[in-house]
Amino acid sequence: MRKLSTFFALLLTITVNAQINEILGDWLTVDDKTGDNFSVVNIYKAADGKYYGKIAKMLVGKPDERCIECTGDDYNKPLEGLVIIRAMSERNGELTGGKVLDPESGKFYYGKIYIKNGNLVLRGSLDRAGILGRSQTWKRKI
Repeated sequence: MRKLSTFFALLLTITVNAQINEILGDWLTVDDKTGDNFSVVNIYKAADGKYYGKIAKMLVGKPDERCIECTGDDYNKPLEGLVIIRAMSERNGELTGGKVLDPESGKFYYGKIYIKNGNLVLRGSLDRAGILGRSQTWKRKI
């Protein structure tokens, strides 16, 4: 019985790690208004063990566009290279517990990221429970 429990625990760990590895990499964001690809965001695991995402490339607008709505250290930083997903942790195959920056408004939201039907779903919300917010679906950059 103990060997069977160990086997299922190992299987669960492998499955969760595979889901997280599926989240890592480059994703095409989509403009909510036009449906066009907006940018490429790279999601990575940092040395602190947390997960982050930065804008690797802007696909619309000026190449030197800056975050003028941002505050603090992010104010007037170039959008390319801007870290918009911050300090997320893995929980049950999803990334949660961090913050997501909306560069258009300069506001931070609670974030949750998971894979659904091969696409990445990013949920940004005003509350930690994720009730008051909206989701975006991003496609894997090939």
